[in-house]
Parts: sequence; C-alpha cells; structure tokens
Amino acid sequence: MTQTPTAQTPAPGQARAHFTVPAKHPMVTVLGSGDALLRVIEKAFPSTDIHVRGNQISAAGDAKEVALVQRLFDEMMLVLRTGQPMTEDAVERSIAMLREETSGTGVETPSEVLTQNILSSRGRTIRPKTLNQKRYVDAIDKHTIVFGIGPAGTGKTYLAMAKAVQALQSKQVNRIILTRPAVEAGERLGFLPGTLYEKIDPYLRPLYDALHDMLDPDSIPRLMAAGTIEVAPLAYMRGRTLNDAFIILDEAQNTSAEQMKMFLTRLGFDSKIVITGDVTQIDLPGGTKSGLRQVQDILEGVEDVHFSRLTSTDVVRHKLVGRIVDAYEKYDNVNGGRDKQDQRDSGNGRHGK
Repeated sequence: MTQTPTAQTPAPGQARAHFTVPAKHPMVTVLGSGDALLRVIEKAFPSTDIHVRGNQISAAGDAKEVALVQRLFDEMMLVLRTGQPMTEDAVERSIAMLREETSGTGVETPSEVLTQNILSSRGRTIRPKTLNQKRYVDAIDKHTIVFGIGPAGTGKTYLAMAKAVQALQSKQVNRIILTRPAVEAGERLGFLPGTLYEKIDPYLRPLYDALHDMLDPDSIPRLMAAGTIEVAPLAYMRGRTLNDAFIILDEAQNTSAEQMKMFLTRLGFDSKIVITGDVTQIDLPGGTKSGLRQVQDILEGVEDVHFSRLTSTDVVRHKLVGRIVDAYEKYDNVNGGRDKQDQRDSGNGRHGK
C-alpha cells in the first residue's frame, strides 16, 4: 500500500495520506461486508476523515492519527496476503496493538500476532489473537515452566493445549498430561458415586472439550488408552516423575501451597510445564492459601520460569465478557474490604448468640 502526497498542503500538525489497495484484493476484504470494517476504523479514529473512492482510500486529520491509519491499512494488507480474512475483532485488536506500539509498550506488529499459526485441525486454525497471547505462546516455546495467569476467556488453557498437541505431533514430547485440582470434591473422590471415570469426569470435562477441538475425536480414546494423553486429577500426580511430557495444570488457583510444590517437583527430563489459573476465582476453603498466588512470590525471577499475565483486554470470547471481568474487578476493589468486614461482623454476631 502506498502513500502519495496531495496537492493541498495540510495545516501544521495535520496530514493527508492516500492508500491504493492492489487490484488483486477486492475492496470488500479491506472494508468488510457492508463496510463493517471501515465503520470500526472510523469509530476508532473519530477526528480523522476517511474517504473511499474505487480502490483508493484517503485519510486526513491529525498527523499522528493519520500515520496510525496508514500503519493499520498496511498491517491489514499483510494479513490479507496470507489468505487470512480480516474481521471486526481483528481490526479492533490491530488498532489497540498499534496504539501500544506508539506508546512504547508494544514491539510485535499486528500482522505478526494475527498470522502466527499454532495448530490447524479440521479446517480451522488456532492462533493467538492479542499481543499478550502471542507473548504467552512465545514464552512456552522458550521456557521450561510457564505460568499463564489471567481472567476467564483469555485463552490461557486453550492456547497451552494447542501448544501441547503441536509438541506431540512434532515429536518434541511423547505424551501430554492434563490435570486439574478437583476442589469441589476436596479431591476425596471416594465420596462420589459411580466409577472412577464418572467421578473425575465433571472436573476434567473442559480439558476433554478442548482436546476434541484439536484432535480427531475418534483418535482420543486410542491415545488415552495408550497413555499418550493422560487426563487426571492433581492428586494422581503425587509420587511421580514426568519425563518427556508436556504437562498442563489448569485451574491452578485452586491448588494449595503444598500441592503446587508437589506438582512443580514432578518435572522430569525433556518435559515442559504450563500452569494456568485466575487468582480472582479461588474456590479453596477459607484459610487455605492459593498455591498460585504464593508461587509468584517464590519463583518470580527464577531462570527458565516465566510468568505471562493476561488481562480483560485479552478476552477472546464475547466482547461483553471483558466488560464483565472489568466490572467485577472494579466492584471487588471497592467492596472487597467492606464484604470482609461484614463477614467478620456476622461471625461475631453468631458467636454472641
């Protein structure tokens, strides 16, 4: 895409730019169906005049904003050249990344983030969608132990499982081990009715669901029977050394400090561990300290251990999920102390009776 000067000289601090979309790219791929992508861009740059005529796009306004618009269209074209379509969500995330880049907090470009493929399965490709997600995925490649910490919907478990399947398929490891603490049962699974599989199934179902997205469903029972894929409660990890494996601990905020230490010391040779969790969603009994909270103080800065922190801006579910996460965080910040005081007052009242 090219920028050409116009005959009219812009005022100081203002700029004009013209972009030519190559003929091989239909304008609908750049502007979106019914100009949906164009509307997203116009909303993000309200002070910039953006006009389209044929395959020509022009922008006029504040010089910095016009430069961002130019970068945006350049990045969109780089993505489109790979054959990957642009969506409204991808445009919004690209704009956010470019603004981070200009503020000095971002290095990777939108096209680098949006075109990084992790795994292709059954006609769909799994890839990071945000800058923090890309950094998380890159950290998994570079480090032996990676913590993915963030709210629901940020892809921390899903991306880790995609990397695990990728590592298995490329023979970097011989097996995948997926585990979660079964907190609601206190891991006392003997108290639950049914067979062992029926007892643990409710706690491990989200991991099975992700596997079915990434592998041929018919192959999963065979891989599990062979021990190539193991899905088990955290309690089943005790006393083992896990060699040549990609190990994922999910819902790690519900581990105790002792369980976290036990799990981390299962690491064997040629293995990789990814630990995911959300420290705002702890379901442990009162007084039990979260192993995920504590481990950040213990292992931060240790060589070959990396902490990736995702936020509500990395939520890749419905946009409303990010707003819900933010609203709850704001509520907790305002009311957290008040709720604790209410609990203490209530407890004192009960004891008084």
